[in-house]
Amino acid sequence: MSGSVNKVILIGNLGSDPEVRTAPDQFQVCTFSLATSRDWRDRNTGEQKSQTNWHSVVVWEPNAVTYAKNFLKKGAKVYVEGKLETRKWQDKSGSDRYTTEVVIRQNSGQLVGLDSREEISFEDRESSVKPFDNRDVPL
Repeated sequence: MSGSVNKVILIGNLGSDPEVRTAPDQFQVCTFSLATSRDWRDRNTGEQKSQTNWHSVVVWEPNAVTYAKNFLKKGAKVYVEGKLETRKWQDKSGSDRYTTEVVIRQNSGQLVGLDSREEISFEDRESSVKPFDNRDVPL
């Protein structure tokens, strides 16, 4: 096999409300932290243990940005499918730093809320979901 695969699938909870920023070209980008946890019982002691990993998620796909902005809040359970990307940047002292993120780009990822629809407030639904009118469909 000559190719490779770069695909990440995570199910976890948002560590904070999604942060949406507008880039200079008026394109919006959404970032949030995602916690994934695992629990197990230690075989030797019988003690219950837990481990939480934090992941940085960056969303460039416009529909997913809108969805995150309108429906996701801290603690929400989500399904994230994207690609791992590492970017280089410089801190204030000029040292090179590297950050690895799960990135959802247009046509290459998914962001799906897994909480029940009842938890979304009526105001949120009304502001972002327009009713379907079948008179708008040409016959």
